[in-house]
Amino acid sequence: MFIPKKYRSHITVAVFLIISLAIISYGASRLNGTGFLRKTVLEIATPLADLVNLSAKGLSDFWRRYLFLIGLGEDNRRLRVENAALVEQLNNYREGYYEGLRLRKLLDLQRGLPYKTVAARVVDNNQNSLFKTILIDKGTADGLGDGYPVLSAQGVTGRIMETSWHSSRILLMTDGTSNIDAIIQRTRTQGIIQGTGRSRYNLKYIPHTAEVLPGDLLLSSGMAGVFPKGLIIGTVSRVEPQKNELFQKIDVSPSVEFSKLEEVLVLIPRKETGP
Repeated sequence: MFIPKKYRSHITVAVFLIISLAIISYGASRLNGTGFLRKTVLEIATPLADLVNLSAKGLSDFWRRYLFLIGLGEDNRRLRVENAALVEQLNNYREGYYEGLRLRKLLDLQRGLPYKTVAARVVDNNQNSLFKTILIDKGTADGLGDGYPVLSAQGVTGRIMETSWHSSRILLMTDGTSNIDAIIQRTRTQGIIQGTGRSRYNLKYIPHTAEVLPGDLLLSSGMAGVFPKGLIIGTVSRVEPQKNELFQKIDVSPSVEFSKLEEVLVLIPRKETGP
């Protein structure tokens, strides 16, 4: 019978072990002495038996470690999935908490206004275009219309420039075409806040004789009837008296962080709400 070469050595060792064990068993009943042949067989069989036992033990230990590592890998994967789920859940709770804080500020502002209001969520805040605008998720179906004033919890934000049934685009106060009547809180001097297309306003038409200091707070004057009186607009950041000019050059830092707007409050004008 043909036996492949790679199995011949294994078969030879196995046959030799079987013969050795048979001779040992046969001689086990004869305890009166140990002959030369038996001694030789024992001498050879002992290390072979020890080698077989060590190999079997090594194979068993290897298999146990392999099974342990497989189980450990499965546990690690399961723990990673559970950890990712917990992190996501924690993040959702954190987002809900901060959203609740922002909405609470809007609610406090709403309670202090004698107007009907509509809260809206900002769905697009890309201000890289020529016009500084945002898009909200409320429109004519919610009672909104063009020109309606828009606030955030931080102060005056802008006006609605166009509406559809369920969305509206807001022209922000930073846009170069935005204007609002303003008053310096400390001195009650009135002027006009104008957007610059950047992250600041200009306060215009303030006489050079009027006292204006950096840090002065600007509020809506309510004179034009669009925004209620007393809403925060921003603070004076720089004053440059202009020689031979009637008016001062005044820069104002907005109170609103326009890049971080997420919720706004739209005011319904009184003529739309009735007496």
